[in-house]
Amino acid sequence: MKYRKFGRTGINVSEIGYGAWGIGGVMWQGSDDEESKRALHKAVDLGMNFIDTALAYGRGHSEQLINNLLRERNERIYVATKIPPKSGEWPARKGSKVTDAFPYNYIIRCTEKSLRNLGVDTIDIQQFHVWDDEWTGESEWWDAISALKEQGKIRFFGISINDHEPENALKLGASGKLDTVQVIYNIFDQSPERELFPFCQKNNIGVIVRVPFDEGSLTGSITVDSAFPPGDFRNRYFQGERRKEVVARVNKLKSLLGTEAETLAELALRFALSHPSVSTVIPGMRTVRNVEANCGTSDGRHLSDRLIAELGNHRWERNFY
Repeated sequence: MKYRKFGRTGINVSEIGYGAWGIGGVMWQGSDDEESKRALHKAVDLGMNFIDTALAYGRGHSEQLINNLLRERNERIYVATKIPPKSGEWPARKGSKVTDAFPYNYIIRCTEKSLRNLGVDTIDIQQFHVWDDEWTGESEWWDAISALKEQGKIRFFGISINDHEPENALKLGASGKLDTVQVIYNIFDQSPERELFPFCQKNNIGVIVRVPFDEGSLTGSITVDSAFPPGDFRNRYFQGERRKEVVARVNKLKSLLGTEAETLAELALRFALSHPSVSTVIPGMRTVRNVEANCGTSDGRHLSDRLIAELGNHRWERNFY
């Protein structure tokens, strides 16, 4: 496993982190707690030292599984979690008030709950699960974050940028209040390269890349006949003709496989790691097999400039959420 500087935090994080939404169980059907525990331990065995979770993942269940891991391992594992919007609006609605999503007492209360779920005294990175850059100048939310930092309950602050809105963090980043951002970046959605990534490099902000597999399409596992259990959010994400569109796009990528990447999943992860502003990539991993395959891509090998340029032709910006 290779490690990268995590912006201004002073932390070195593993290139492959652990995306812990799926192990929460809700909205991702078929999770098995015992297999999730084995997968978490295997990731640490392979050098993973960063986990991203959220209070909303399984209504705290994901955090509680991570608690078990932290109690059983001696390695230093950095944990980022997230506060869900009190308003229940995902993503943040334009023109909404920050006090509806993140009022002072709510921020404190959610952080205290995550501390209990995780079984820790300090959260390494506390994030807002949605964001609107127009909230930057408001004081109440920042007063709460500042108080939590002063009390030693959180170390750093970040945001999870709304789906496919990478520029919706630049005002906050310019304010100096932002330590990390989490953003969608993959072969299809390369939009963070335009403004966000150069901005983060210039301002020393850590970058967490989520959805490197486009919710599974970039692993090649989605077919025109794919079906998911009731309650699984992928029924909505890949609804209607979307599976047919995905298969057509993914089939075009298969011709690029070879010595630089043998599988689509490997190609997707190596692409996400190819940008120098990226600190860590957090694929969802629910099985030991997934962990072994994903962690194996952090080996110091990089995609050639030729292949990266070719992948630039496969941009497909759209919002399936």
